Amino acid sequence: MQGPVRTVAVGGQHVRVAVRRGDGTRTPLVLANGIGASLELLQPFVDALDPSIEVVRFDVPGVGGSPLPRVPYRLPALARLLARLLDQLGHPVVDLLGVSWGGGLAQQFALCQRRRCRRLVLAATGTGMLMVPGRPTVLARLATPRRYLDPDYHQRIAAGIYGGTIRSDPARARALLHGQTRVGPRRGYLYQLVAAAGWTSLPLLPWIGQPTLLLAGDDDPIVPLVNARIMGRLLPDAQLHVYHGGHLGLVTEAAELAPVVDRFLRRDHRSVDAAP
Repeated sequence: MQGPVRTVAVGGQHVRVAVRRGDGTRTPLVLANGIGASLELLQPFVDALDPSIEVVRFDVPGVGGSPLPRVPYRLPALARLLARLLDQLGHPVVDLLGVSWGGGLAQQFALCQRRRCRRLVLAATGTGMLMVPGRPTVLARLATPRRYLDPDYHQRIAAGIYGGTIRSDPARARALLHGQTRVGPRRGYLYQLVAAAGWTSLPLLPWIGQPTLLLAGDDDPIVPLVNARIMGRLLPDAQLHVYHGGHLGLVTEAAELAPVVDRFLRRDHRSVDAAP
C-alpha cells in the first residue's frame, strides 16, 4: 500500500510526499530515490517491507510531482530541505535508505544531520565523482532523461544499463519506469545532474558513524560492485550484502532485499547476515 500522497510546503518549495503509516513502534524509514524517478518506482520494495515500519517517500524538487525550484541546488542544500521536511512530518530521528543518486543524498544527510539519522542503507550507489565508474556507453545514456521520455528507447537500452534480471526481460524495466513512475520536466533531471556534479563523499566516509548497510548487485553496469567494497572498507561501521542482480535490484529483487533491510534496522547491526 502506498499511503496517502500530499504536497508539503517547505520554505519556498513544495514537495510531494507519500507516507505509509506503521504501528508506531519502529523508527520511520525515509527512501531517497534515484535520478529522474518519482516515489512510485519504489512501490514494490515498500510493499515487501514489514508493515510495522512507517515509510516516507518524496519527490525531489523538479522530479515527479514536485515542482521545479527557482534555481538549481546542490546536495547539501537538498539535505537541509529534507531535514525541514522531516520537521514538518514530525520525525526528529529517521533511518534513511538511498538508492543510486539518492545514495549520495543519504550520505550527505548522514554527514550534516548526524543526530537525525539513526541508521543508513545505501543501495546500488557510490561516492560520486571519485568512484569506479560504469562503462562510458552506460554513463552517456544516463546523461539525458530520454529513457524516461521514450518507452521504446528505454526498453532497447534497459538490459545494458541495468543488468541483472532485466537482461533477460527488458520489458520489465519499461513497465516499472513507465507504468509506475511519474515523469517530471526535463530541467528537473538536469538539476539533479547539477546537484551531484563534482560532489564526492570518498574522503568523508570515515566520518559517517551511523551503522550502514551496503546493498550491491553483482551485475550492476551503472555502479560496479567494487564501489561498495571500497565503501565498506572506509565506513567505520558498515556491512556489505551482495545480491544476485543489477541496478534496479531494490525493485526487481524486493522480496529478497526487504527482509535484509528489515533485519538490519530491527536487530543489533552486527547480527545481519552479510555476503562475502
